[in-house]
Amino acid sequence: MNLASQTAEGFKAIFGHAPQGVWSAPGRANLIGEHTDYNNGFVLPFGIDNRTYAAIAKRADRNIRVATSFSQGIVEIELTDNKPEDLDWALYPLGVAWVMRAGLETGFDLYLDSDVPVGAGLSSSAAVECSVALALDNIWELGHTRQELALLGQRAENEVVGAPTGIMDQTASMLAAQDSAVLIDCKSLDTELIELGFGAKGLIIAVIDTQVSHRHSDGGYKSRRDACELGAAIMNVESLRELSEADLPKAQELMDDVTFRRVRHIVTENSRVIATVAALKSSELEKLGQLFEESHASMRDDFEISIPELDLAVETALNAGAIASRMTGGGFGGAAIALIDSSKLSELGDAVAKAFDSAGFSPARVFAVSASAGAKREI
Repeated sequence: MNLASQTAEGFKAIFGHAPQGVWSAPGRANLIGEHTDYNNGFVLPFGIDNRTYAAIAKRADRNIRVATSFSQGIVEIELTDNKPEDLDWALYPLGVAWVMRAGLETGFDLYLDSDVPVGAGLSSSAAVECSVALALDNIWELGHTRQELALLGQRAENEVVGAPTGIMDQTASMLAAQDSAVLIDCKSLDTELIELGFGAKGLIIAVIDTQVSHRHSDGGYKSRRDACELGAAIMNVESLRELSEADLPKAQELMDDVTFRRVRHIVTENSRVIATVAALKSSELEKLGQLFEESHASMRDDFEISIPELDLAVETALNAGAIASRMTGGGFGGAAIALIDSSKLSELGDAVAKAFDSAGFSPARVFAVSASAGAKREI
């Protein structure tokens, strides 16, 4: 039984009736472009073939009941203008319902299942938000565009969950396409599908999940965002997107060291995203090695969001023959990615296991992902 059918069966077992349908949305890995999204910059994520599934049915009253395969019991609230609070994982789907409430006539029953790893920097939260947003839009025939649904998912994470994230994760989950990454201009919200072409060259994207869990709603993420906003204010620009590398000497004169290094990461990372797109379009994949190396060093040294486990994962992947590797996601834990020959995946797993054991770290998980389609109806 596939996970879509399993989700429908789980819904029926919990609620005693069949769902109206099952919708899904992918987690995402970010090829390059970290923390640039909330600075109106460029990002290049792709949907992965790990997905969250949402089985749903309308109710006749205003109640919302939510259950999952990964938690006990049913969370039940009434659909009102009161913002949901203190509900842990349930804030993600209920937050989406709250921001979409103007279009919802009554409540609903919802059951979630997922194989997106939690806390790995693969945006399990956006997969929940986008699967639920598309499901609600469909059953209530609200007619939102996919970009509007992505924005609603972001609002849920910002206003209800309390994580000050940008638009990248939800846009990637809604607009992803098979064998492609999504170039997102986070200022204009324009998107372009960029064909990856990895399979034709025998390459795969391996994820090295350190299994060090992170949370975007904690202070580390917020302090980075605050520093970026301070840097923009010092330079008298709306966002760091307005700066180029030619502006960095002036920025260094005006800013304290920490603020300057945060700004330098964003400015140079935007340049690396554009360079990566150019390399993919010209099939010059060998150029990704240096771009990924510079990106990881910038996150480690300037933005200070890497951890020893991530640094070791990247080093080990390169030593195992990866042509490019870097940490991915918001940092403070999570995963690294490596572009590597498909024949070397097992060798990479063995090398990571040995390296992590020697360093006294908890075991990491290594697995391949492929670029997958965005949110869709399954059943």
